[in-house]
Amino acid sequence: MSSGDVDYNSDHDAAGHLISPAYGYLPTESVNLVFIALFALCTAVHFVQALRSRAWWLLPTVVLAGCGEVLGWIAREWSHDQPLNSNPFLMQTVALILSPTPLIGALFITFGRMAARLGDRYSRLSPRLYSRIFLTCDIVALFIQAAGGGIAASTDDVNTGRLGSNIMLAGIVFQLVSLTVFSTLLVEYFMRRHQDRPFRKENLSELEDSTFIGSFKRQSLQGPMKRLRVGLCIGTALLYIRAIYRTVELADGWTGKVIQTQSLFIVFDGIMVLGTVLTLNVCHPGQLLKAQDSELLDGVLPAYKA
Repeated sequence: MSSGDVDYNSDHDAAGHLISPAYGYLPTESVNLVFIALFALCTAVHFVQALRSRAWWLLPTVVLAGCGEVLGWIAREWSHDQPLNSNPFLMQTVALILSPTPLIGALFITFGRMAARLGDRYSRLSPRLYSRIFLTCDIVALFIQAAGGGIAASTDDVNTGRLGSNIMLAGIVFQLVSLTVFSTLLVEYFMRRHQDRPFRKENLSELEDSTFIGSFKRQSLQGPMKRLRVGLCIGTALLYIRAIYRTVELADGWTGKVIQTQSLFIVFDGIMVLGTVLTLNVCHPGQLLKAQDSELLDGVLPAYKA
């Protein structure tokens, strides 16, 4: 899969459009432009939201993911203009497979910080461990996928290209497994908190500042945290569906029916990732965590003064 124009036996679709042999179809221009515009807009809004809420950790996660998505969809538009050029195909393949990885990392961090505020005694892991364990898994998945993409994009040998694809598939599967474990712990946490069934009893003498309010007394989930829970659950569900699709797609092979069906890619990759980015715009972690802290301080400080 070397760069430059590729000499394939091309064909045309029913409308007379040249079919890109790399995709098995011609990427639709209107769809590409819509996704470019929406991802660019959502990412720009995320950048401003991160700065205003001083949530710097969202820059190398959500904002980075959005930039990668814009790059990937630009590459698909490039493929529309030059369907026989393999460069944009390889560019979009790597960009759109890797970009959601830092987005998943943002969900891991968000949940860890939520648990610290809402009461970590309902969780099997400490808030810090969520970030450390799952972010490590996320980074490992990223490197595996990047390594596979690099191998597949830099060779003309069929066997080596297949090896690269299998490595990418291994990275996607690893990511799917970590997402499955995370989703299970996420659901378990909110169920146990709703039912007030903690794993550990409170020890007020060991409370830290970051977990004081959430660990001192369980309160009904409302306001910023209720909204953030909705956003977190929606984002996790959308990216989980996307991970399943990508696993099936790569397992089916580069010439399989799944990867060569544009509508499947639009629905189960494009819309899933865009939906997550947009959901986090509406339920912004930085803003909602900051709002929750403000509400808690407003309620606690008067009690201290009294």
